[in-house]
Amino acid sequence: MDPFTTLAAIGLPIDLPNVDTDQIIPARFLGRPREEQAPALFHDMRRTPDGALRPDFPLNQEGFRGAGIIVAERNFACGSSRENAVTVMVDNGFRAFIAPSFGDIFFGNCFQNGALPVVLPAERCAALRSALHAKPGARIAIDLAAQTVTGPDGAVDRFEIDPFRKDCLLRGVDAVTLTLGYEADIAAFEARQREELTWL
Repeated sequence: MDPFTTLAAIGLPIDLPNVDTDQIIPARFLGRPREEQAPALFHDMRRTPDGALRPDFPLNQEGFRGAGIIVAERNFACGSSRENAVTVMVDNGFRAFIAPSFGDIFFGNCFQNGALPVVLPAERCAALRSALHAKPGARIAIDLAAQTVTGPDGAVDRFEIDPFRKDCLLRGVDAVTLTLGYEADIAAFEARQREELTWL
């Protein structure tokens, strides 16, 4: 997992509240290999039933090409627990999400996949989305160490994050890598346990 330290990227506004994980990646695409899931990002929001791109969806607009940060409405990525909702966005270049609130499971899954969910007040998220709509291609900067978001207008907002999760992101460590870092201690414990608890 790549460390997350700072990120300066084009922001993509998504104005709908309660965008769920099935809207992020519909269930019918989940059986495909991960690399084949990437084009399905926001599939039914991006496309008409006959497969044509919807010109009003920001991801289809030239100004938002190459975006790396999503600024969403409340309760973003609610719904089912599919980890694919994070990985499909990461595979499309998104490493940070800013919203007033997130689905709980999605929020946790972000940290296991090197992505940063940032909670900011609803009015600030709305102002950021408005600025992005007004100037497609505008950039947002995130500094994880300083816990700040700098908007296109230059305004700086501070966000809160669990210190343990922050440290893991800064070091690029997920739960598995973190556990393997204690491999010698685990081996020593198991050896001692075999000696002391022979009845096991």
